[in-house]
Formats: sequence, C-alpha cells, structure tokens
Amino acid sequence: MQKIKDIKEKLAALEEWDAWMDELAKDERSSVRALVKTWQRKKEAKAKLIHNHQAKLDFDESFKTHPEALVAGIDEAGRGPLAGPVVTAAVILPEDCTALVGLDDSKKLSKAKRDHFAEIIRETAVSYAVHIQSPEAIDRLNIFQATKESMTAAAQSLDPQPHIILADAMKLETAKPCESIIKGDAKSLAIAAASILAKTGRDAIMDRYAEEYPEYGFEHHAGYGTKEHLAALARYGATPIHRKTFEPIKSMEASNKL
Repeated sequence: MQKIKDIKEKLAALEEWDAWMDELAKDERSSVRALVKTWQRKKEAKAKLIHNHQAKLDFDESFKTHPEALVAGIDEAGRGPLAGPVVTAAVILPEDCTALVGLDDSKKLSKAKRDHFAEIIRETAVSYAVHIQSPEAIDRLNIFQATKESMTAAAQSLDPQPHIILADAMKLETAKPCESIIKGDAKSLAIAAASILAKTGRDAIMDRYAEEYPEYGFEHHAGYGTKEHLAALARYGATPIHRKTFEPIKSMEASNKL
C-alpha cells in the first residue's frame, strides 16, 4: 500500500489523469480519496483559467485587420477616490502570452498576484506606457476629461504604435482606430494587462503619500472615501493631493473661505 506522502508527491507532478489514479479514487483511506478530489479541483480550476485566457486572447484577436496587427489595451485606476492622481496605462502584449494565464481585471486579483503579473507585463510587453494625471488637472478639467486626456497620452506614448486601440469604457480621439469596450478588463487580455499596470502604479504612488501624510491612512484606502478617510478629512482638513472639486472637500473648502 502506497504511503500518503508518496501519493501526494506523485499527484503534484501529474498534469493529466493517469490509470493508477483509478485505484486511488476507490482507496479505503478517506485522506487518499480527498487528495484525488483536491487534484481534480485544481485541474478544473486550471482548465477554467486557460479557457478564460484563450477567450480574452480571441477577443483581442477579433479586432485585428491582419495577422501582424498590434492591439493596445488601455485602462485607468483612480477615477473615484477623493485624493491622489488618476493613473492610466496602455499595453501591447506579445503574441505568446502563456506567462499571463490567470491575468484578469485587477480588482479580482490579490495584491501579490497584481504585482506578479505587473512584473511579467513590463518584461514581456511589445510596448507599454503609464500616464499620471494630477489632482490639479482633475480639478481643472473634471474627472471624465482628465481620464480621457490621460488615456490618450498613454496611447500616444506607445512605441511601436498599435493598429487598433481597445479602451475600457472610453472612446478616445486618436490617430489610430479606437473601440470603447464596456467592462473591457473582463473581456480583453490587453485591457486587463493595462488595468494591472494602472492599479499597481497608482497603489505605489498612494503608498508614498501614506508616508508623507500618515494621519490619513492612504495605505489602507488609496484615497477612496472610506469612513477612516472621511474622519481624517474632518479632523485635519484637505491636503494638497485632495481633489478640491470632489465632495465633501468642495463644501469644506467653501466653508473655510466664508
């Protein structure tokens, strides 16, 4: 009778079902049967990741007008917060994206996985660009126009330039054709990659601001209007990185001028 430790090691090395596993599934030891079920669940989860990965690749591929066409994905992070910049990213992925299996909308991934994929994207991308739109520009332009301008700047910074641009829920006025994709980070691998670079880039900025303004807790909420953040605003007032046209900061600033 095989030892459980040996069975576990053999299962860990297997990618596909093997004939000897038929007996394991009927083993009298519940721990052995549990190992087989765990292996099956992991295999199913991996198959789902590969299926979703291929669906995103196929989505991007459908916009190509010729096999060598370059598709750029664009996304943003930080439209909703009360403080900090909007960060946008544009990415052109390589033909072989095997290393990005499991890449998804940045909001669905843990910080560790976002950081992991961000490193791979920067290493393997045909081209990528990140643009930072300041709180001052957001107040001057409004959040929609500021985001649109930032996305356009990111797209124009790509080298080589793409043949088609897929932007998450934004129609850009660019020299190259641009498609606005609703919930694009869930449909397009290129947009999902852009969402990762935008999110990790903005988080890094807000972590630095957390050191500069420790009383606001930016490392916890990244500038969003959480209870903790609103309490700090009420106690300490707005900082230079707060968006003066966003409520409740707008009303607070107006009261201070009275």
